[in-house]
Amino acid sequence: MKHRVTLKDIARHTGVHVSTVSRALDPAKSTTISDGMRKQITDAASALGYRPNRLAAGLRTNRSMTVGVMIPDITNALFPPIVRGIESVLEPLGYASILVNTDSEPEREARLVEVLRDRGVDGIIHAAALRQDPTIARAAEAGMPVVTLNRRIEGAEIPFVINDEDAGIRLAVAHLHGLGHRRIAHVAGPQNLSTGQLRAEAFRRAIRALDLPADPRLISEAQRFDEDEGARAAEHLLDTAPPFTAMVCANDRLALGALSVLRARGVPCPAEVSVTGFNNMPFLDRIEPALTTISIRQAEAGAIAARRLIALIGGEAPGGMLETVLPVELVVRGSTGPCPTLESPRDL
Repeated sequence: MKHRVTLKDIARHTGVHVSTVSRALDPAKSTTISDGMRKQITDAASALGYRPNRLAAGLRTNRSMTVGVMIPDITNALFPPIVRGIESVLEPLGYASILVNTDSEPEREARLVEVLRDRGVDGIIHAAALRQDPTIARAAEAGMPVVTLNRRIEGAEIPFVINDEDAGIRLAVAHLHGLGHRRIAHVAGPQNLSTGQLRAEAFRRAIRALDLPADPRLISEAQRFDEDEGARAAEHLLDTAPPFTAMVCANDRLALGALSVLRARGVPCPAEVSVTGFNNMPFLDRIEPALTTISIRQAEAGAIAARRLIALIGGEAPGGMLETVLPVELVVRGSTGPCPTLESPRDL
């Protein structure tokens, strides 16, 4: 059987002490070694076929060098850039991610939190948290490092990285107002999620600030952030709400569902109804009409969440990094246009 290459073998090959080899090959400590020495040691490790023994290292440090990453829907195109951002921080530090998909189901989410804890992960980045989420709150209280991403948990001292939901909705509403729209509807997200609740509140504030009609019938709540619910909520608005000329949707998938309903009913967008989204998922510029949306910093959000988690794993108190709110920007595309003229059947 071939001998497994050890740190001692590399030390003998390079003529340096084992502790120097250990520091050079540890991403967290390699900066204490000169560039030349670090390259000499890493080249030798590569030539000898060295592979670190993560199990042994974990026993020494009481760490598994794994992190759980929880997302609500693995089919959602929003999350690959976010996960790439997370990996850009974790991988150079020697961490591996365990990605789990909750399907936005509370029971499944609670079960997966326990699965990750049983697997011995060093921390969890939770992008699928509910506003009230006792399972992950209990895990954090028990000492598990946790950071929530894109969402926040109410009443818990858990660091979160979110987008400026208020600014994003204000930008969308102001954009439509500038195009002459005065009756603006909202396809709201699920109210058990902070993104849905915060964006709905922001919509109501933005409407009031512009002295626009605040008719509750112009708001339809989706139960999930997906296309089917976007379609259902849009149909409800078209069937029951007073006439409107624009829809602000709480995310891009809801907007895609709304666009499909307008198309099926022969209501041209944006000639009769303008539509906006939120998140700027990939490929929105390739649909017809291309979707006007609010762009969030997807990869940056993932990277910041990963850095926050590494700090928690390293023993930093969560209070010093509790809230991170990232700026957003409006991306104008073909799904929004001037308010229809008086001859339009949907104009007011």
